[in-house]
Amino acid sequence: MDIKFCLLRTSLALVTMEAGGLPLELWRMILAYLHLPDLGRCSLVCRAWYELILSLDSTRWRQLCLGCTECRHPNWPNQPDVEPESWREAFKQHYLASKTWTKNALDLESSVCFSLFRRRRERRTLSVGPGHEFDSLGSALAMASLYDRIVLFPGVYEEQGEIILKVPVEIVGQGKLGEVALLASIDQHCSTTRLCNLVFMPAWFSPIMYKTTSGHAQFDNCNFENGHIQVHGPGTCQVKFCTFKNTHIFLHNVPLCVLENCEFVGSENNSVTVEGHPSADKNWAYKYLLGLIKSSPTFLPTEDSDFLMSLDLESRDQAWSPKTCDIVIEGSQSPTSPASSSPKPGSKAGSQEAEVGSDGERVAQTPDSSDGGLSPSGEDEDEDQLMYRLSYQVQGPRPVLGGSFLGPPLPGASIQLPSCLVLNSLQQELQKDKEAMALANSVQGCLIRKCLFRDGKGGVFVCSHGRAKMEGNIFRNLTYAVRCIHNSKIIMLRNDIYRCRASGIFLRLEGGGLIAGNNIYHNAEAGVDIRKKSNPLILCNQIHHGLRSGIVVLGNGKGIIRNNQIFSNKEAGIYILYHGNPVVSGNHIFKGRAAGIAVNENGKGLITENVIRENQWGGVDIRRGGIPVLRSNLICFGYSDGVVVGDEGKGLIEGNTIYANKGCGVWMMSSSLPHVTSNHISYNGLYGVAVFSQKDGSSELPRGHRAQENFSEDGDAILWETELEKEDDPLRRPITIALVESNSINHNGASGLYVQSSEALHVITNVIHANGDRGITVAQSSQPTRVANNSISCNRQSGVKVEAQCKVELRGNGIYDNRGHGIITKGDSTIVIENDIIGNRGSGLQLLPRSDTKVIKNRIHSFRAYGIAVRGRAKALVQENIIFQGKTNKTIFQQISNNRECVMQNNKFLVFKKKSDTWRLVNPPARPHLETSLRRPSAAHNGQKVTAMATRITARVEGGYHSNRSVFCTIL
Repeated sequence: MDIKFCLLRTSLALVTMEAGGLPLELWRMILAYLHLPDLGRCSLVCRAWYELILSLDSTRWRQLCLGCTECRHPNWPNQPDVEPESWREAFKQHYLASKTWTKNALDLESSVCFSLFRRRRERRTLSVGPGHEFDSLGSALAMASLYDRIVLFPGVYEEQGEIILKVPVEIVGQGKLGEVALLASIDQHCSTTRLCNLVFMPAWFSPIMYKTTSGHAQFDNCNFENGHIQVHGPGTCQVKFCTFKNTHIFLHNVPLCVLENCEFVGSENNSVTVEGHPSADKNWAYKYLLGLIKSSPTFLPTEDSDFLMSLDLESRDQAWSPKTCDIVIEGSQSPTSPASSSPKPGSKAGSQEAEVGSDGERVAQTPDSSDGGLSPSGEDEDEDQLMYRLSYQVQGPRPVLGGSFLGPPLPGASIQLPSCLVLNSLQQELQKDKEAMALANSVQGCLIRKCLFRDGKGGVFVCSHGRAKMEGNIFRNLTYAVRCIHNSKIIMLRNDIYRCRASGIFLRLEGGGLIAGNNIYHNAEAGVDIRKKSNPLILCNQIHHGLRSGIVVLGNGKGIIRNNQIFSNKEAGIYILYHGNPVVSGNHIFKGRAAGIAVNENGKGLITENVIRENQWGGVDIRRGGIPVLRSNLICFGYSDGVVVGDEGKGLIEGNTIYANKGCGVWMMSSSLPHVTSNHISYNGLYGVAVFSQKDGSSELPRGHRAQENFSEDGDAILWETELEKEDDPLRRPITIALVESNSINHNGASGLYVQSSEALHVITNVIHANGDRGITVAQSSQPTRVANNSISCNRQSGVKVEAQCKVELRGNGIYDNRGHGIITKGDSTIVIENDIIGNRGSGLQLLPRSDTKVIKNRIHSFRAYGIAVRGRAKALVQENIIFQGKTNKTIFQQISNNRECVMQNNKFLVFKKKSDTWRLVNPPARPHLETSLRRPSAAHNGQKVTAMATRITARVEGGYHSNRSVFCTIL
């Protein structure tokens, strides 16, 4: 009373704010002794007093909040060391929540007879305990009236029979939590009740500690041990600051229940079960709970404070900006640039002439000038010597991602991702997707937020059309965190899920909902497991460091997987199998210890606009009937191949940028039938595209490539549940022959295309440019390989090489300015028809011994060597070709031996005679002729055709054929 009197005497001085008033620090010290009602009265004195009361947040308001026996630290149990933004606001929220159970008291207490003179009845306080008026809870309840307060003093209270609550009461334990233990089974039959500061244990005759079927129950700061709690709709409940030890909460058809700041420990089954669709019949507490939820701080992130994107790519403890995503290239020297290739054995560094091996292939060692479109020959020759220069433009399908990945990767440099591939924040994604925003803001069924689930079997189980929303929770050291089945829906926002012994989130039997902004890591199985027609939206999560896959979709599971970071998982970042068919878009999948995305066992999926990088195995791995649509992805910097199409893999691989992988760009195994079209495949360490079949009896893989094991053991298939319902998909059209079409394959370390297979293959309308070895190598081809309408230019060795016993058709190609021969063939059935073979440093066409070749209607020109060279006993039909003169001291045609099996018919040989001679590729124009190609545009993609790379050939002669003056030959 002395303090209050002092405050009243000096209030006038503070109101007038005279210069001689007390210092604010002294006032704060005085006000720190006031209780809550007195603080409220003081705040009403004036504006200055109001602001002074508000300034006590870290002192008096903190003391009041922590000193309240009905609640705990506002951030308990997940972050008890983090202070809230405002202690006063936290205390206010708890105070309002503690009064929710009495909201309908006025309606119930209204006098029927004296409606004009309503007066609230004073609540009684009934004391229970040794030495008090009641010795048991049951006897106190028998005497209680509406909204009375029953106080249990320290002790253990065991009820021998079931307690039935018939009137609304408040049951509170006196003293510290744990000093009052209640062993009872309570059945609530009244409209509302509140229990606070109690330890509940089951009675000897029933494991059910509390149940209600229609009323509202509120639990504050209680412990529940080794029992069950049951709430049936239209009943509701509100639980705050409670601990559940091996206790199961069962919610059946509840319209709304709120579990906040609770701890669930050591459950032998599920900690929380939400069953049944929320009841349409709602009790009186529904609207008050809904209002309380909407008035509390939201968990939806803002654009400035999105914690999901604040996590580092490798460590969640290091911050990084969500608006930038630099890819740093490791290593001292790029292995993918053709210019860094080591000289071949036996060659002279810097020699102008290419050496010819035993098989007739020329190997050039001059500096690389392929990007400029100029022939490497004659660069250092005197003006009075013959000089040949080719100039033309090589155009192909423009890379989907713009020009960001056109140049060679530089060691230690960082590459800025195009803005279209930078991850959005969760708030940005929700603003774009109004349906997802509405789903994130909806509350139905059970709301669980800021709770801790640990060291038990299951976290939350939602079944039979149940609805549950989980925000800001931690699930750790469980068998699984959340299980959603039987047409149920879950909303999961900003939860931490880690160290689960199985999958983190498990959806099956048409489960769905929104899984957004969560951090899911270090789980023994998949981070998210989607099965049996489940169809969730998985948005803006971090899924990383799993002991198996990041996300698994199987058994006709679907889902939209968008804008997630999936990294450092032991198996595939996303694993699709057994008719799983998700939409995977805009994700960053990186640094996995296996494949980035694996599609296996008849899996499907639309995989578009993802960044898949730095994975140990293939960026995308397709096997065993997998048939995805892989479109417009960036697949780069992998430690193996970019895309692997394994045994019986299929699908559409379209419009991707496959860049700077240490293995091949695309690796196709036996019996696979993919459609590889309109991709930009560049600067990969080995082949641009490799087609290889181990079933052909060949035990060796191509140079520099090792066989890859499957990303998952065969025995793992029994772990997946299969429901193999076949579905028709209009995005996928049947393909009976593997097809490589309209790709830009350039600057790869080995051949642009390598073929070693016994199965048919079509290679159509590709640009194969400036690769570190040959343009196309056909090492084995017992079934026809058709190479049509391709532009093959500026490769470090020959344009095309066909090995023995191969069946190859070359038709309508433009083979320009390669450093070796234009075409080398040993094949026993090679057809070379209607090609332009121009400006290659070796011979235009080299026919090796024991080859069988038809050369018909081609236009052939070579700088330094012969147009056509026949070596040894080669069988050939050379008919109706136009062969231009090459270097003056060599002939147009060369035949090593008298070979009667080489038939020459109706060929036209053009030699230089005078300066005015002009040669033009006009009838038809320079090949390839894409307007006559067999390519069909694929669905939903603007395919870009390869334009003709040359329009004419002109030869200007200074002097006669034997003149020593220069000859200028140009392809425009």
